[in-house]
Amino acid sequence: WLGVVGGLITGADYVFIPECPPPTDWEDELCDKLSKERAAGQRLNIVIVSEGAIDRNGKPITVDFVKDVIVNHLKQDARVTVLGHIQRGGNPSAFDRILGCRMGAEAVLALMESKPKQEALVIALEANKVVRLPLMKCVETTQAVTKAMHSGDWELASKLRGPAFLRNLNTYKMLTMVRPAITLTNPRNTYGLVHIGAPACGMNAAVCAFVRTCIFRGDNVYGIHDGIEGLCTGHFQRMQWSDVSGWVGIGGAILGTKRALPIGKFDKIAAKLKEYNIQGLLIIGGFEAFQAGLQLYEQRQQYPEFRIPILVIPSTISNNVPGTDFSLGSDTALNEITEICDRIRQSAQGTKRRVFIIETMGGYCGYLATLAAMAGGADAAYIYEEKFSIKDLEKDVYHMASKMADGVLRGLIVRNEKCNENYNADFMHRLYSEEGKGLFSARMNILGHMQQGGRASPYDRNMGIKFAVEASSWFETQLQKLGVNNSNDIANTNVKETACLLGITKRKYVYSPLEDLIEETNFQQRIPKTQWWLKLRPLLRIFAKHHSVYEEEGEYIEIEERHYATESVIPKEAMPQTTE
Repeated sequence: WLGVVGGLITGADYVFIPECPPPTDWEDELCDKLSKERAAGQRLNIVIVSEGAIDRNGKPITVDFVKDVIVNHLKQDARVTVLGHIQRGGNPSAFDRILGCRMGAEAVLALMESKPKQEALVIALEANKVVRLPLMKCVETTQAVTKAMHSGDWELASKLRGPAFLRNLNTYKMLTMVRPAITLTNPRNTYGLVHIGAPACGMNAAVCAFVRTCIFRGDNVYGIHDGIEGLCTGHFQRMQWSDVSGWVGIGGAILGTKRALPIGKFDKIAAKLKEYNIQGLLIIGGFEAFQAGLQLYEQRQQYPEFRIPILVIPSTISNNVPGTDFSLGSDTALNEITEICDRIRQSAQGTKRRVFIIETMGGYCGYLATLAAMAGGADAAYIYEEKFSIKDLEKDVYHMASKMADGVLRGLIVRNEKCNENYNADFMHRLYSEEGKGLFSARMNILGHMQQGGRASPYDRNMGIKFAVEASSWFETQLQKLGVNNSNDIANTNVKETACLLGITKRKYVYSPLEDLIEETNFQQRIPKTQWWLKLRPLLRIFAKHHSVYEEEGEYIEIEERHYATESVIPKEAMPQTTE
C-alpha cells in the first residue's frame, strides 16, 4: 500500500510491489519508459521498490538490481535511497493525532460495552466512519493474502487487499503512462474545468487526474483560467497529457481561481460554453463553487447551454461545503496549524506560565479551530456553531489558573476568526492577561494565510486524485444516459441528478444534487446546517480535563461489508498492460 500510494502521489515513474509483480520483460519495459520520459524533457525519474517485491517467478527484486539495470541499459546515473525506519516519521500529522483520539475513545466505549466471551474487535476507519470489525476475520483475510501470493494468484492477492488498493493501483498505472494510448483526433466528449473560490492544496492533483483520466478514455478537456472571469472572456486552454506533468504535489491553483460568481454574467457564460461545445462542466472550489453550480442549474430553463452535467468537487481549507465530510485542502491546512501550535506550545513551555491565544481561518465554520485544537492539545476552542458567553470565558480562565497551580505551566486557546463579533482575539487576549495577573501571562497569534499551506499533504493529493477519477466516471455515465457519444452531440437535460456535488460522507462517495443541498445549507453564514465534527467537541473538552459527555460513533460491521467502494472505475480491460 505504501508503495502504490507513494507512487501515486509523488508521480513515481515505476513501482514494484509484492502483490502485483511486473511482467517477465520488466527490465526492457522499465528502460523503455525511462528513456521516453527523458526524451520528453523529464530530468528526474523516481522508481519505488517495495520491501518484498518479486517477479513472476518469485525472484526478489532489489533496489541494487534495479539500479544496475538502469545503469547498464541506459548508461544513466542512478542513486539508491533505502528509507528504512525514517518512514515512520517524526511528529504525527494532524490526521493521525485526531484518528488516534477517535479510535482511543471508541476503544474505551467498546470495552465498557463488551460482554463475557464476546469476540475480539478491531477499531478501524472506513472513509470517515469509525467501525468495529471482528479481529479473527481480519487476521484470516490478511493471511489469505500471503497464501495467494505464495500460490502465484496475484489477481486474488490484490483483490484481498481491498477495492481501494485495486483502485489506487489501476489509477497509478493510468496516470503515469508516458502518453495516452488513444490519440485525440476525434474526441468522444468535451469537458470544461474551472476553479471558483480561494486556492486550496489538492486542486492541482484533481486537475491532473481529471485531465489524464478523460484523455485516457478519449475525451477532450478545456482548462478554464481565472474562474468565472476566464470563462466569460474565453480564456480556455485545451489540456494535453504532458501539460499536467508534476502537478499532483503543487499547492495552490495553477489554472487560477477567483471568488466571482456567475450571477449577472449568464449571457457571456452561455455563449462561451456553446462556442467550445462544452458537454460537461467540472467546478473545483469552495462554497463559491457550490453557489456557482447552483446558480447555473437554476438558469437551465432560460439557457439551454446550462443543461449539461455539472459536478462540483469541494476544495477549501474551511471545509464548509455541504454534502461532504471533507474538502480538498483542509488536511494540509490542519497540518500547517498543528505544526504552528507545536512551536507555540514549545515557546510557552520554555517561558513558563504563558497562555497563547491562536486565531484560525475558516469564516464562520469552526472545523479548523476544533480539529486543530484537538491535534495541537489546546485547552479550549471557540467557534461560531457553539455559542459561548462571558461566563464561559471566565470559567476557562479559572480552569487555566487551576491547571497552572497543578504544575502544567503552559496553555493554548484556539478561536475561529468569526466565532464572535464582540469577543474577538484582542478582547480574549486582554481578558486572559487581566484575569491571569500573578498566575500567567498571555500572548496572541493570528495565523493568517500561511494556513493555506505550501505543498499539498499526501492525504489531499490522494483525495484529489480519487475525486477526479470518480468525477470522470460520473460524467461518462451521465452522457451515456443522455445518448451523447461524440463531441458533436448536444447534451440537453434538466434533471436535478445531473447537477451534483461529489463528497465523502461516512463510508462512501456521495453524489448530492445541488438542489437538495439548499435545505442543508446556512447561506448567510456559508456553513452546512449539520456538521459531523461537532460530536468531537466533547472529546476535546475531556482531553482538557473539563467535564463533558462523549457519545460513541463506532458501528459494528462484518469484514465483507468493508468493500463499500465498488471495483475500480477504470475498466480492467482498458488498463494498459505496458507503459505505452
